[in-house]
Amino acid sequence: MKLTDLEIFVVGNPPPGWGGRYFIFVKLTTDNGITGFGEVYAASIGPKAMIHVINDVFERHMQGENPENIELMFRRAYSSGFTQRPDLSVMGAFSGLEIACWDIIGKANSRPVYAMLGGKMNDRVRSYTYLYPLEHHDTDTFWTSPDMQAESARAMVDLGFTAVKFDPAGPYTMRGGHMPAMTDIDLSVRMCEAIRDAVGTRADLLFGTHGQFSTGGAIRMGRAIEKFDPLWYEEPVPPDNIGSMRKVAQAVRIPIATGERLTTKAEFAPVLREGAATILQPALGRSGGILETKKIAAMAEVYNAQMAPHLYAGPVEWAANVQLAVNIPNILMAETILTGGGFAGDLIDHAIKWEDGFIHAPTEPGLGITFNEELARAHPYDGDGLHLQMQDAPCDYADGNAFLGGAAD
Repeated sequence: MKLTDLEIFVVGNPPPGWGGRYFIFVKLTTDNGITGFGEVYAASIGPKAMIHVINDVFERHMQGENPENIELMFRRAYSSGFTQRPDLSVMGAFSGLEIACWDIIGKANSRPVYAMLGGKMNDRVRSYTYLYPLEHHDTDTFWTSPDMQAESARAMVDLGFTAVKFDPAGPYTMRGGHMPAMTDIDLSVRMCEAIRDAVGTRADLLFGTHGQFSTGGAIRMGRAIEKFDPLWYEEPVPPDNIGSMRKVAQAVRIPIATGERLTTKAEFAPVLREGAATILQPALGRSGGILETKKIAAMAEVYNAQMAPHLYAGPVEWAANVQLAVNIPNILMAETILTGGGFAGDLIDHAIKWEDGFIHAPTEPGLGITFNEELARAHPYDGDGLHLQMQDAPCDYADGNAFLGGAAD
């Protein structure tokens, strides 16, 4: 069995666009006719350029190879051009292609991917979602409204979620870490209070940030919200500043989570070694793929850390996250986008079973999904924006700030 063909789908995500402006899916075909699907998570270059990167990684390192030889192909890509170090775009491309290889391997053996990784550890996986506007909410004011967010939290908990994530802490900008405005701290406290009052002990609070803060700023924000006992404080400082993250972890009594912007075990190992975080959030379409992330999970297990795979992408990455989560012993929870329905669910024929806050272990071969190629081709992305974009303007200390929940516009 050899890999012969590659097809790439750059799919525009219709409004409201939760999950990003677009999704990049790959389809691999073998010489015996088996197909597998994967997903490349958002990169720092646009999708037109990323198509060329994906094609190059496939043609240079994978075409003509047995899809089972994942270790070999990973080392080729990781070492390409005399690098032997993490490269976000190259490893993003490889991650999606690697996921597709596992889909093929599972289908060839008529088994789910997790069966190829050591079997089923978990019959179901706890899930969480960001808080998004309900149908009657004003989407412009939702992100800074404790009352609306609390109402959304209550609705999610009523659906069965036992953890909800929100991010009232102000802008993430290309300028790096900043000191939060007093208005940001005040809003964060009021939102934590409103959501905790709404859900009580029925759900954990997950306090999301995106590397916004300086070390001192992260500590100030963390101490202000400690009394609401969040389950985690997510990426409080820029992700490459592990020493600063360790200082925050030592100064704040909230577990630190990080990982959505990291790739391969080489970037996750220092986080664990330095005690910078106890919850890892790899995005499998970026972190190196399924096998590499299983290695990351094994490292985390040694450090008594837990895994919470990240998802702000499409449903094929979600399917890969689920396969890994079913297999590993130190899974905490896996992100979903609401309950996994809508356009993203349509793309995989709603094959992943979400029920009462949990994802059930798939039973079908491979990733356990059927990818709707016709629907994907009917929604090409024709914009020029990146999947997510940093804000140019600095933190506003006079008139307040608003994080718009990852909305495309």
